[in-house]
Amino acid sequence: MSEPLRCRIPAVPTLQVDNDRLRVTRWDFAPGAETGWHRHGWAYAVVPVTDGTLLLELPGGGTAAATLTAGVSYDRLAGAEHNVVNAGTAPLSFVEIEIKGLPG
Repeated sequence: MSEPLRCRIPAVPTLQVDNDRLRVTRWDFAPGAETGWHRHGWAYAVVPVTDGTLLLELPGGGTAAATLTAGVSYDRLAGAEHNVVNAGTAPLSFVEIEIKGLPG
């Protein structure tokens, strides 16, 4: 029997800056909301606005969890591919800064 289809609401992206150097997007997630599958074409940094827990759905069916702490940033190289889901029971937000000079 096939797995039931999951219906999640989309996370809300708000573009804050988009120029020839970088793109800055604030992402707001209701509980259970997702970004949808995507691949990062540039290196990027994430600045959590709120605490929270993310579920990362990975290619091939794997998953990973990530704990966000407000104000504690992290970065990733270009090429990351995933669907990001708010795995918590409260809304969460982060700011993503993509560095256009560092493609992958």
